Amino acid sequence: MGNQLFQGRLLPHERILWSGTPAQGLLFSSRDIFLIPFSLLWCGFAIFWTYSASRQGAPLFFDAWGAMFVCIGLFMVFGRFIFDAWLRQRIYYAVTNRRILILRRAPSANFTSIDLERVPDVQLTGETATRGTLRFGAATSAYPFSRMNGWFPALDPVPQFLGIEQPQRVFDLIMKTRRDDARADRSPSAA
Repeated sequence: MGNQLFQGRLLPHERILWSGTPAQGLLFSSRDIFLIPFSLLWCGFAIFWTYSASRQGAPLFFDAWGAMFVCIGLFMVFGRFIFDAWLRQRIYYAVTNRRILILRRAPSANFTSIDLERVPDVQLTGETATRGTLRFGAATSAYPFSRMNGWFPALDPVPQFLGIEQPQRVFDLIMKTRRDDARADRSPSAA
């Protein structure tokens, strides 16, 4: 299905060399080393505070206020993984002989196209694994709470192929295609 989604977006003489989707289901990132303990502490404290306020006969406002923070805590512990998985079901990737393409369907629908000759820094993580991530651009802040992209990898503003199969093979394909394009541009027949 991925190739069909890109067919109307291809340039003349452009062909798809690879297409794929992000990892589906539960996906952990390196930021979860910080986010999981933080969310467990938040949720645990919110439950403890709400329970304590309720047991001591505090006004209804305190129960409602505490319930809101418990809901936020539960979303941080569980809901964010479900939401991120739902977002990743709507993302498609492709590498053509000229560009890197990323298509996101609703609710955050957009289309990203990066010319291979203009691809900034390409970072590969997870090259020893069967799944990994290719990021096309500078890494965002290492501080995990700076933006929502820490909580939802699918919303990271840096273009990326998130949790793809055989990331080393895709990385090598992009590098080879870039080299081939650079050679073709420098050849005397191109002039």
